[in-house]
Amino acid sequence: MLPKEPSMLLSMINMKLRDRYGSLDELCDDLDESKSEISDILDKAGYRYDEATNQFKGK
Repeated sequence: MLPKEPSMLLSMINMKLRDRYGSLDELCDDLDESKSEISDILDKAGYRYDEATNQFKGK
């Protein structure tokens, strides 16, 4: 289970994307997590997923 606190979630997701997964879809499928839930939490904290760099970045 992933953390719900935005800064912890951001750190964990970006680390996993960098080290193990080629896309957010791949990460969510493998970990059985909701892409929309992750994106919503991070969007509210000011971050958006960038497919080109495969990471969440500040808006």
